[in-house]
Amino acid sequence: MEEKDINQKKKPDDPAEQETGKRKSGLAREGIAYLIFGVLTTVIDYAISNLLYYIWKMDPVPAQTIAWVAAVLFAFVTNKWWVFESHTLNPGKVWREFVSFVLCRVATFLFNLAALFVMVDLMKMEFFLCKLLISVVVVILNYVFSKILIFTNDKKK
Repeated sequence: MEEKDINQKKKPDDPAEQETGKRKSGLAREGIAYLIFGVLTTVIDYAISNLLYYIWKMDPVPAQTIAWVAAVLFAFVTNKWWVFESHTLNPGKVWREFVSFVLCRVATFLFNLAALFVMVDLMKMEFFLCKLLISVVVVILNYVFSKILIFTNDKKK
């Protein structure tokens, strides 16, 4: 008689349960990758915006604009290839993803600018603290937009 390892996980017999398990592990991998690349994107954004604001004495809005462009370009590549695993090289599909990505990022960028204006210029709050608070909301919005609207097909299985 064959002995079974009690520590070995049993594969679900139901294909729906197997698919759910794949979705959960895929979602966990995706979430971890999104957080890693999100942190790197945020580092790029913070480094450039703070350099421009504090060192070069640039106003907050132009400093954030330049930082945003650099961060969005980095984020598109990393989100496309490593987070949401959209490996298509079809020019039309890549262009649609890029345009959708940029439009969604423009929406969160406008939110970022409006919040910075209100918090820094009107309420006289500290720039760095404001960027931290706003970033939490922006990261969540960007994930939702990317997951639901942008990288929806052609994912590596």
